[in-house]
Amino acid sequence: MNDYDVIIIGAGASGVFMAYEFTKLGKGIKVCMIDRGGPIGSRVCPIDGKKVKSCIHCKTCAVMNGFGGAGGMSDGKYNITNSFGGDLFTHTGRNEAIELMEYVDKVNLEMGGGDAKLYSTVSTDLKAEALKYDLHLLDAKVRHLGTDRNRTILKNIYDAIKDSIDIHFHEEVLKVEKNGDKFIVTTDKDTYSCNQTAAAAGRSGSKWMSELCRGFGIETRSNRVDIGVRVEMPAAVFEHITSKVYESKIVFRTKKYGDLVRTFCMNPYGEVVNENTNGIITVNGHSYADPALHTENTNFALLVSNTFSEPFKDSNLYGESIARLSNMLGGGVLVQRFGDLVAGRRTNEHRLSQCFLTPTLKATPGDLSLVIPKRQLDDIIEMIYALDKIAPGTANYDTLLYGVEVKFYNSKVSVDDNLETSVKGLYALGDGSGVTHSLSQASASGVYAARTIAELYE
Repeated sequence: MNDYDVIIIGAGASGVFMAYEFTKLGKGIKVCMIDRGGPIGSRVCPIDGKKVKSCIHCKTCAVMNGFGGAGGMSDGKYNITNSFGGDLFTHTGRNEAIELMEYVDKVNLEMGGGDAKLYSTVSTDLKAEALKYDLHLLDAKVRHLGTDRNRTILKNIYDAIKDSIDIHFHEEVLKVEKNGDKFIVTTDKDTYSCNQTAAAAGRSGSKWMSELCRGFGIETRSNRVDIGVRVEMPAAVFEHITSKVYESKIVFRTKKYGDLVRTFCMNPYGEVVNENTNGIITVNGHSYADPALHTENTNFALLVSNTFSEPFKDSNLYGESIARLSNMLGGGVLVQRFGDLVAGRRTNEHRLSQCFLTPTLKATPGDLSLVIPKRQLDDIIEMIYALDKIAPGTANYDTLLYGVEVKFYNSKVSVDDNLETSVKGLYALGDGSGVTHSLSQASASGVYAARTIAELYE
């Protein structure tokens, strides 16, 4: 049996930065990282670049799994803030959480981030302008790396750690047990033992994480699910905003229902893409650092948060059901012109062909009102009209809405201030723990836990 000091389950943002920190600390801690995906260089979706709407349902999704996790194929947007993206600060303290995120930012720059621009919402007149219409711009510093540069950084981090830790790709963890002071980790290929285990399964490992907690009797709390659409429009509409703050996280409370709607993952001059989560096809967005890869469009998500208590508690199942309905009607992602939605009519191929905007994703023209519940759809329409006041053109007839975009949040795992569960030596990190919901905070959680564990080897 292979014996280690620490086994990291998952090579997403938290796992990668945990491994990096162990390597940098250089204390001779024997570390192994296991992931069911592959190295960053081999992570290529079979339909990538073909602009087809159908997922072929690979056994292991290259978009969601592998070195870098879901963030490895994202547009590399790191928000340095406690205002959104998770609750890491409740365990570390507010100042230390920011310091950890700034440390992650420094590493990214050293590993190939180069001259990636740091944006800030501070000292802009946008916040005051937004408030006139009850739109609230959240404070954050934003480092945009771009999908292309993000992959370069991850390759460099891999090169920096590969000789110091054992990395097992294309290997799935089936079972984690505790035998005395040791953990026994069983995969589909081998069996390992260790003193400490870091569960860093990420967004795609939500069901695995739930089963792990259930097996150990670790308390979890239901989290929310965000349901909405991805909005695409000419980049010129939002250029006066994105040129200043890039990622404008705007929150609006609707007048009709009093629900909160927010913008998410803004991609200036980017493209809309498919995303596969546990076999469900949803929509996301990318943007690139290289100007040669820019499009003429900007896209972002509009999301409505949903949390359930009694008698139904499974927020993710609710989101999955809506996404599956979209997949059933459209064979994947649906797209509709905003004007058609408001007019109560379906967008078909003919109407889409008349659109002045060129879509960046080949999706099925359809009717989102047959998929998204009325309450959430009313919220989204009201938000679009509100945004139109600070970015005229948002509510244009030809603005495209892709659905469904769903952000699944893992059940929040009960951990202490060291991110350790009630099972001594078992840590829950990153988005898989439900504590973080962003690249910056997930990465920071890996650094934080590595430093905590390293103190045990002083």
